[in-house]
Formats: sequence, structure tokens, C-alpha cells
Amino acid sequence: MSARPKSAASDRSRAQAEDQPLGCCFYILAFVSLILIVATFPLSLFVCIKIVMEYERAVIFRLGRVISGRAKGPGLFFVFPCLDSVRKIDLRTISFDIPPQEILTRDSVSATVDAVVYYRIQNPTMSVIEVENVALSTFLLAQTTLRNMLGTKTLAEVLTDREAISHEMQTQLDEATDKWGVKVEIVEMKDVRLPKQLQRAMAAEAEASREARAKVIAADGEQNAARALREAAAVLDQSPAALQLRYLQTLTTISAQNNHTIMFPLPLSLLRDLFGRGGGGGGT
Repeated sequence: MSARPKSAASDRSRAQAEDQPLGCCFYILAFVSLILIVATFPLSLFVCIKIVMEYERAVIFRLGRVISGRAKGPGLFFVFPCLDSVRKIDLRTISFDIPPQEILTRDSVSATVDAVVYYRIQNPTMSVIEVENVALSTFLLAQTTLRNMLGTKTLAEVLTDREAISHEMQTQLDEATDKWGVKVEIVEMKDVRLPKQLQRAMAAEAEASREARAKVIAADGEQNAARALREAAAVLDQSPAALQLRYLQTLTTISAQNNHTIMFPLPLSLLRDLFGRGGGGGGT
């Protein structure tokens, strides 16, 4: 909210400065410049005619004052020697890396974070008048914004919500640099580096969590297997012939593996009947 009144006040001050009369000194210098241009023609064309590329704009100062209207370019334009000074501004997108910043998250965890910022100049006149070095100012502001913003986030938010943090940082930078004529287009977090001890602790925590889930899954499997065996035992108990068929199927499976030893399971009921008969015959 405070940036708009400041910007409006600066616009009014510039408008008042532009409305002030130039004075007789300007007209004298302008007349002298015209005489020099005519006297040295056509050599003066090399000094008076400037060329601006498609991706550039020229801000012209005439006796220290910015010429009203938008910046000149692209193409050819005419300047007065001894009166005009020209500042060329590049409108292409500029990128820079934010060096690794030591931060302390909201849950008191130290980390090292770096990022990359893409911006461009959208108002060449404001970028020259409002700030001395727009590139350096944007670079320093991006460093400060990165540290301040990550200080309000937890480590989990920094690791999982990178896109949301980058968008929030881009919005803040764009609002702060708007009065400089700068448009911040993209902000991306590149890497988050944690201390070695914290990495080992997080790896141990993740491994313990995976082992716990594996044990739960194994216990569920044992429970399901026991339930299935109980149901199978109930079915076999109702039909003794089914148990004999299961014995024969097991023998078929064993014999298919080229084994030399075959263990034949003998029902206990059959042995009980044989022993009962033998005992009965000896008694008679």
C-alpha cells in the first residue's frame, strides 16, 4: 500500500520538474549546437544520429532532464551535441543465480538454499531515474526476499512446496521492483542442501517407517493365510475322500521333480485299524 503513494509522489515531482521553463541558457546552447551541426555538416551526422537495436531503448537527458514521452527506439533518432546524453537500456530477459543462502527454518533447522531469477526491464525511463543500478538492486533484493521467506516456512514445506514458495517469492519481488520499471517473470528454487547428520537422521526415519509398513503387510498376509487354511481344513474334514485326493496330488507334484526319495503319507486311521485287528487276533 505504501509503494503506490510513493510512486504517485515521484510522478508528480517529475511532472512539476518537466513543467518548469528551460531558461535562456537552453536556447543559447541549442542555437550554438545548431551552428556547430551546420558548420560541420555532413560530419556532424555521425554524432547527431544514433541507432538503437530492436531489443534496446534509449533514454535521452537534455540538460539533465528526461525528455517527456517514452524512451526512443528502435531505429534511428536525432540528438543535439552538447545538450543531450543518451542511456541505452536492454529490454531482453536477464537471469542471475542467487548464491547459496544459509537459512534457519521456522522449526529451527538449518539449510542451504539457492535459486535463479528471471526479470526484464518494462519501463526504461523509471529504471534509469528511480534506481542507480537496477541489476544490483534486484539481485540484493532477491537474496533478502529468499532468506526472509524461507525463515517463515518449516523444513517440510521447503522440501515439498517449492512451486508455491517460488510463486510467492516472484509475486513479492515483482511488487517491490515495479516502481523501478522491472518485471520479475520467473523465480525458481534450484537446490536445498541439508547437513549430513540431518540427512542420516531422515534416512533412518524413512527406513524405520518402511520396515514398520513391511511388518504390518507381512502380518496381514499371515492372518489371511491362516484364515484360508482354517477354511480348507473345515472342507477336508467334511470329506475324507478329498483328503486322500490331496495326498495323491502331492505325490504327483513330488514325482514330477525327479526325486529319488518319495515320502508317502499314510493316514493314521489306517494304521489304527491295522493295529486294532492285530491286537484282536492275538487275544483270540
